Amino acid sequence: MAEGISSFWGPVTSVDWCEKNYVYSSYIAEFFNTISNIPSILLALVGLTNALRQRFEKRFSVLNISNMILAIGSILYHSTLQHMQQQGDETPMVWEMLLYFYILYSPDWHYRSTMPIFLFFYGAAFAVVHALVRFGIGFKVHYAILCLLCIPRMYKYFIYTNDVSAKRLAKFYVGTIFLGSLCWLLDRVLCDEISQWLFNPQGHALWHVFMGFNSYFANTFLMFCRAQQLGWDPKVVHFMGFFPYVKVRKPKTK
Repeated sequence: MAEGISSFWGPVTSVDWCEKNYVYSSYIAEFFNTISNIPSILLALVGLTNALRQRFEKRFSVLNISNMILAIGSILYHSTLQHMQQQGDETPMVWEMLLYFYILYSPDWHYRSTMPIFLFFYGAAFAVVHALVRFGIGFKVHYAILCLLCIPRMYKYFIYTNDVSAKRLAKFYVGTIFLGSLCWLLDRVLCDEISQWLFNPQGHALWHVFMGFNSYFANTFLMFCRAQQLGWDPKVVHFMGFFPYVKVRKPKTK
């Protein structure tokens, strides 16, 4: 929400959100929308550590790194509210969904080299076009389509998984994306009303937090499913009885 206050970054050139700008610092346009990305970075770091420690396929390390890049891009965007930084947030969103598409569909893809090559060039082409064309609703529709394309395979993995703890991860994934989307929508649609309240619930910041957990639950569930496909005897265990992660027991090689 633009306030017309001079700042270190200059006038707002990107999409503005329902948070007063430059309230706490002249260097941070939207304070809560900026710091709310920190949980995403920490959760992705946990996922990356587990993927490396248990020697999962590189795709999961790349996926968690992608989650971190997306969160960092979002920090740069919301702290500056500049168009170039907005693209640095939106382009990684598309790349991340292409990675999810690859992880979900590649196990059943007969021509293994075609999918990564196609997705790479698709992501590169999108980055170039997005840098030249200022998408609005078109970006949101494109991103929603990519998300919808992943749902059928995610549902297939869910119904073919018998492990109760793994199914719970999938349910947390659905719950967090529902709550996060609701917060995003209310913040966007009811901004004029919310601006009159004594307390702003910071719906967009809550979207960031929910989506950080959403990515972690999705990644952990997919790691479990992939470990099952590889015969690694995966189990969902909990750190300190609360925080879930996947532990595998790979067969000994002769």
